[in-house]
Amino acid sequence: MLTLLPAVDVRDGKAVRLRQGESGSETDYGSPLEAARTWLGSGAEWIHLVDLDAAFGTGNNRDQLREIVAELGDQVNIEMSGGVRDDDSLAAALDAGAARVNIGTAALENPEWTASVIRRYGDRVAIGLDVRGHTLAARGWTREGGDLFETMKALDEVGCSRYVVTDVARDGMMQGPNIELLRQVAERSDAKITASGGISKLDDLRAIEELSPLGVDSAILGKSLYAKAFTLEEALALVGK
Repeated sequence: MLTLLPAVDVRDGKAVRLRQGESGSETDYGSPLEAARTWLGSGAEWIHLVDLDAAFGTGNNRDQLREIVAELGDQVNIEMSGGVRDDDSLAAALDAGAARVNIGTAALENPEWTASVIRRYGDRVAIGLDVRGHTLAARGWTREGGDLFETMKALDEVGCSRYVVTDVARDGMMQGPNIELLRQVAERSDAKITASGGISKLDDLRAIEELSPLGVDSAILGKSLYAKAFTLEEALALVGK
């Protein structure tokens, strides 16, 4: 069974969705807190909460994220992502009450620090692998960050327990997930895998669920929910939760 994580991406204090992760491609969906309340009311057990300004280096929405966790964190698990690159930003996310924190760019730019927090926090830390082809995208997806499988090998060696895998070209495009990429990542690691990007219909969830024997145990839902391609209730019913 897949765990589903509806996403709340926050930029300039608003819930937004991007196309292919590009700054400036935002579609505004209003209040992040209201979006999170909606997903909780629809049965979500996890929410994927992203600070896009922190990811792009254009500020942060730390107060808004804290507000969401303060109100809802005792009712739903919060996974926080975006701009976590050092002890202070990681501590801020964990202290706010996040059940899990995703680290992206920092895993590429500062592998020693990343190894230390993986050892310290275990499964409370996940590594985001944002991919174009087999090349990682770094710093808010604005530049290249190295080979996917070489990076995974190094992270596996220090005990990474979860990867969040996003095909940047498909993110927000409603073109379906990159099942082959997910398969390749899962086959090369014992870590659990969260699928992200491209999900556009319930059949996409069925295809991802077929990878569960390889360790793909969860999926992030973004544009598909905001565009009303299906409801969270329908998705949860499909995966049996």
